[in-house]
Amino acid sequence: MKYFLAILASVLLFSCASQKTGSKYSQIEYEAGPCFGSCPMFKITINPDRTAVFEAEHFNFSKGFNKSDFDKPREGTFKGTIKEEDYKKLTALIDGLNVKSMNDKYGSRNITDMATSYLRIKFADGTSKEVEDYGKKGTEKLVEVYKFFEDLRTNQDWKKVE
Repeated sequence: MKYFLAILASVLLFSCASQKTGSKYSQIEYEAGPCFGSCPMFKITINPDRTAVFEAEHFNFSKGFNKSDFDKPREGTFKGTIKEEDYKKLTALIDGLNVKSMNDKYGSRNITDMATSYLRIKFADGTSKEVEDYGKKGTEKLVEVYKFFEDLRTNQDWKKVE
């Protein structure tokens, strides 16, 4: 009976451990702010189970620019699940940043019409890091992450909820 209970306990512990996501990130968030022109304004928040929320403000689905577009209502809130291969690529890109050792801020505010991006990472160990980048040119690897997020707006299956 002791052996049976030991085997049963081992199986239960193994099955619980295998159900964890294993991600070192408890949440990944990217926000793109406004610029003087038609820069896409949005925020995407991704959880380790790949569920995500895409909050589209302006210029996410339109081509061209008209100042009256700012008077239009926000484009909406969307939910979806990030494709597994895209989530793996995103986490690899973020791993390559070594986020915890990055500067908190990048960019020079000498020019007043550029967009600001915010990369917010919550780690599974309870720590977090926010990187603010005025002009979106902080480092070459950051620019690659920004481009990846911009692409997520159009290459995932988003369902509008608001």
